[in-house]
Amino acid sequence: MSETQSVQMYDEVADVLDKLRPFLQRDGGDVELVDVEDGIVKLKLVGACGSCPSSTITLKAGIERALLEEVDGVQEVVQVF
Repeated sequence: MSETQSVQMYDEVADVLDKLRPFLQRDGGDVELVDVEDGIVKLKLVGACGSCPSSTITLKAGIERALLEEVDGVQEVVQVF
């Protein structure tokens, strides 16, 4: 993947996260985009989302599903701490 493609994917991921962010913020949480590398999106859940027992479900069933559907090249979303 070229650097241009990586930057484009990063920007596309950021745009999708911006659409999802209000839903997380409504519950007192948020998400930070840490990195996108070789199709792996690294996210940090913060606020209420950082300590929520359902954060894994939010990450995989919500955020990952949206990114897989909307951004070509995304393979997986992982949580970093």
